[in-house]
Amino acid sequence: MPSAYQKASLNALLGLFLDAQGHALPEHTPVKSASSLRRFLNRYTWSTRRVIQTTRRAILEQIAHHLPHHGSPIRVLIDLTTLKKTGQFWQLSTPTDAPHAPDPWVRMLNGKRGLHLVVLYLVVGEWRVPWSFRVWRGKGHPSPVQLAIKLLATVPKSLVKGRIVLVQADTEFGTVEFLKAVRQRSWRPVVGMRSNRKLQDGRCLKNLYRHAQLGLQVYLEGIDYPLTVSWFWLKRADGKRELRFVVSTYPYSGVYLVRLGRKRWAIEGFFKTAKHQFGLHCFGQSTKLGVYRWLILSLIAYLLAHWIDQWSCPPVLHWKTTCRLAFETLFPLIVWFQLLRQIRISADIAAQYGFEIVLKSLPNWAYR
Repeated sequence: MPSAYQKASLNALLGLFLDAQGHALPEHTPVKSASSLRRFLNRYTWSTRRVIQTTRRAILEQIAHHLPHHGSPIRVLIDLTTLKKTGQFWQLSTPTDAPHAPDPWVRMLNGKRGLHLVVLYLVVGEWRVPWSFRVWRGKGHPSPVQLAIKLLATVPKSLVKGRIVLVQADTEFGTVEFLKAVRQRSWRPVVGMRSNRKLQDGRCLKNLYRHAQLGLQVYLEGIDYPLTVSWFWLKRADGKRELRFVVSTYPYSGVYLVRLGRKRWAIEGFFKTAKHQFGLHCFGQSTKLGVYRWLILSLIAYLLAHWIDQWSCPPVLHWKTTCRLAFETLFPLIVWFQLLRQIRISADIAAQYGFEIVLKSLPNWAYR
């Protein structure tokens, strides 16, 4: 940060994400006013790019000291998530006939209105890293598949050099274009595929169920190389089951391909954690820059908590407890200000019972 004032605002926001339990609002922090945090996000000229670069360097340094066995694959998970929003959002929502109307970010997609993010998520051994994301901006702009292909180029070469790389994605990314982009990097795609996808012999994938074995190699329309296909029943939230197909360019066994296909759902768990624990969806800034910075800092807070959990012995394995531990470890001054606020609020209650709360500094102690 270019100044001590902005560094304090950064610490206050990170502490907010770690402490707010999914309801991160600027007015919830005890150390800064809501207006100062909004200025920090929307107006101040600190370098967002430099924050991202610094974070990524720290990520790679940590992973380099804890690399898994050389034979363990690195998993690259890609998916689309929606941060639901209601209201006008002039700076982000539907364009109008007014001149110089802002480019809209809040859109309708798959029956959901909000900010739609294509996210690339890395799994390296025990480490979980939201590495990059792109905002889908609607018709006339790059599609989610095209954004996903751009995200593949952001994966650091130093991390994947000489290693097996699995690229796992949902049905929406089971396109010829996406499979080609993964194969060009000599990586192994494990991608969901629609059941009505046609084979070169005219049949559909769903015709293979009960008529073929798991792990069968097939040729799809528009693809001149074989794909290994498998399928499984997925239990949905409403209790119903849905037949899902998963394909790969690598000749995995049918059972193992199903196992890999199910592991893609790890990114869904991350989305729920990022939204409900770290306030990813609680942005309400007045500029696109402010929204973008909010998303970046929320994901950094997730990384800080994840690292604290990895360093704990044994691991905490509970996000609420992990966040509190990270908050107290990394931002003790903010915790102290919260305690002071609670003491001021509760002083009259203590007086009702004949007590007086007195704060006294310890001898020979100075805050550093």
